[in-house]
Amino acid sequence: MNWESWSAFMDMGGAAFYVWGSYGVTALLVIVELVMLRARRVSSTRRLYRLQRAAAGRKLSEAQP
Repeated sequence: MNWESWSAFMDMGGAAFYVWGSYGVTALLVIVELVMLRARRVSSTRRLYRLQRAAAGRKLSEAQP
């Protein structure tokens, strides 16, 4: 598709709100997904660390006479 100018490109033949809105919503959802994945990874890493420390503590208490 060829446009006469950048403003015609940005207008998208009258469908600019739909087109750019779709891009905006998609970008927002991708960013939210990345933030949620990072938060989940941090939470899981902390939980695993706590579980490892608890397991190590149990092993030490079981090994002591």
